Amino acid sequence: MPNATADTPLPTELRETLPEARLKGTGVLRFFGLRVYEARLWAPPGFDGEDYARHPFALELIYDRRLDGQAIAERSVAEMRRIGSFDEAQGKRWLALMTRAFPDVAATDRLLGLHDGRGEVRFFHNGRLTAQTADPEYARLFFGIWLARQTSATALREALLGQQR
Repeated sequence: MPNATADTPLPTELRETLPEARLKGTGVLRFFGLRVYEARLWAPPGFDGEDYARHPFALELIYDRRLDGQAIAERSVAEMRRIGSFDEAQGKRWLALMTRAFPDVAATDRLLGLHDGRGEVRFFHNGRLTAQTADPEYARLFFGIWLARQTSATALREALLGQQR
């Protein structure tokens, strides 16, 4: 699967809600050398990656292989704990949200998370809305999986923010 370039078209989900967004950066997540997905960060001019939770943007993941949606949701909760702390009840609510948001995926499937800059998040699978929430703390921790300094994937973060060396 080819990586995105500056002329990669804006995802359909963003054409009405974030039409000024442009591809900020792209990178690949690998696990034991195997490609899992390509991540793309779409943001309008003025986006500040150091203060991502206060800006509108979208994170798009294009999968290279089959993954179980429940496993994606569970891994997301575990990665969110690297970014900040939250109680068990909150974790269960967020896991339930992500279980609705993330179906099983196959190669070429797209998951897109759209953040409005105020804490509202909408999730799409191949262009179809799957879940949404208005929870600024969830938004900060979830997107922090890729954008926070505490991420477990620092090279991917740098690539998404256009900071690759």
